[in-house]
Amino acid sequence: MTASVCNCRHGWWCRAKFVSIAPMQNSPSGHSSLPSFLAFVRNLRPCGLLKPYIQVRHGQGIHNVEGDKNYKAYLSPDYFDAHLTPLGWQQVDNLRKHVHASGLSKTIDLVITSPLLRTIQTAVGVFGGEGYADKADVLPLMVANAGNSGRAAISSLNCPPIIAVEHCREHLGVHPCDKRRNISDYQFLFPAIDFSPIENDEDVLWKANIRETKEEVAARGLKFMNWLWTRKEKEIAIVTHSGFLFHTLTLFGNDCHPLVKKEICKHFANCELRSMVIVDRSMAGSDDSTTNYPGKIPSGLDLPSDVAVEKKLEKEEPDSGFT
Repeated sequence: MTASVCNCRHGWWCRAKFVSIAPMQNSPSGHSSLPSFLAFVRNLRPCGLLKPYIQVRHGQGIHNVEGDKNYKAYLSPDYFDAHLTPLGWQQVDNLRKHVHASGLSKTIDLVITSPLLRTIQTAVGVFGGEGYADKADVLPLMVANAGNSGRAAISSLNCPPIIAVEHCREHLGVHPCDKRRNISDYQFLFPAIDFSPIENDEDVLWKANIRETKEEVAARGLKFMNWLWTRKEKEIAIVTHSGFLFHTLTLFGNDCHPLVKKEICKHFANCELRSMVIVDRSMAGSDDSTTNYPGKIPSGLDLPSDVAVEKKLEKEEPDSGFT
């Protein structure tokens, strides 16, 4: 396929191999009407040209707080499969309000989450149903106090299905905060989430002494994006991690204006939401998204582990890059 890009005053469309990414500007208010660009996408969908999707980084985790102060905290087993902080749950609540006020809650057909506690908690908190009423024929999305959350159970009614997928996990290896627990443990805490795409109960991907390279993360991300294209759902939300998003999105926009490339590759804040589309051939631009959400509300420490390690390496070896 031939790479091409269209720059216009409304937005950008960027070509990269099989899929393309169309980033839209952040919403200044966090509360808005259904975006015109998603309406534009829906009109073109019957032609099989593009698929809208939503990217969300998880809310503040306990590892983010300590890791912001000292990168060595990411090596601590105390933060194994880090859960959300109370402030992280406030961020989730605020993003949920935005998703409902903007109309996104009515258009999303599927939510895909990384199988780590902080992403699952974010996914059910933002996109799940209301409070759970105990019924024999309805499973809750989340049981009460899952992951020491102190939160009430969340219903699986009147919300899109949520599935867990290994491909969109955070940077694998070394950092205990990025190691998941057994799937059977998650199934007890989040009964209505579909974990069937994950083959192994135990975490066989995370290695204590081997950290994925940034190239390996990006390659995994590209596989995930290509798999996403095969899904039958029309609009998909993905709840994942800063490192995964950053390294995956660096694959896109290489033939774009540098400002466009910079926009695509910015690190996500905690609970930030961005609306994008996957395109299967060159297209023209559309209106700005009014559903993007700046995240980090309330504000709190959210330094990603990849950035913390990079800063350390820059001090020790000024010319070195990400690890």
